[in-house]
Amino acid sequence: MPDVKRVAPRAGAGREKILTSPEAIDAAREALGELTRPDNVGEHSGVVPEGDRIVTHAFECLLPGYRGWYWVVTVSRTARSRRVTIDEMALRPGGDALLAPAWVPWAERLQPSDVSPTDRLPYQADDPRLASGFEATGEDADQLAEFELGLGRKRVLSHEGRGEAYERWYRGEHGPRTAGSRAARAHCSTCGFFIPMSGSARQLFGVCANEWSPDDGTVVSLDHGCGAHSETDTPRQRKMWDPSAPVVDEADMEVVEEPSKAEAED
Repeated sequence: MPDVKRVAPRAGAGREKILTSPEAIDAAREALGELTRPDNVGEHSGVVPEGDRIVTHAFECLLPGYRGWYWVVTVSRTARSRRVTIDEMALRPGGDALLAPAWVPWAERLQPSDVSPTDRLPYQADDPRLASGFEATGEDADQLAEFELGLGRKRVLSHEGRGEAYERWYRGEHGPRTAGSRAARAHCSTCGFFIPMSGSARQLFGVCANEWSPDDGTVVSLDHGCGAHSETDTPRQRKMWDPSAPVVDEADMEVVEEPSKAEAED
């Protein structure tokens, strides 16, 4: 909703007596019959001086849903004249009126969570997160130069764009502050399924390549962690009791062969 000037009526308008007289108030109220029914117009709430021989009368609005609004009628007169002229009429908010928030263009109020994979976003020629490939500077410039000049993308991430992305990733669900990371026995930096990123991102992030991990296929920080680390294992199950030694240990028994009948007779 565009910025609407609020009305702040007061009791008088200084030396202007003709335009604030009871006759002028009655003329203003009668003029409002062209805008609304008489039962929608409440008590006279005061006036707003607009200039020399120009005054706006404010009447309480009784329409449902318009609490704090005023019917306003601007009246004027010429010099040395006592004739009141109706200039304009409107419905305007007072100081306590509830107004809709200022209108924000769709491209500015749209949030990343509002976008589905099939939605198409508007082109932003002056996106501060991007810079022309041949203007890229910083740690990634040498790695981007051969690909970006002439044969690759027209624009690449600017320093500001990289910084915003890194901060968002690090503070998000794949950074070190999640419950899974705090409970993990080891970090992603020591996991065999961790694929380091290139450029300046290599110092902080990589991509998870473990299909059994909830982070599979996503960017994770070096100090992120989960239960699917390549070098961790499930805890060994404790035995319910310690087995005692057997009463008869067959391993320590000496096996003696029974002699034959001939050997027994000898």
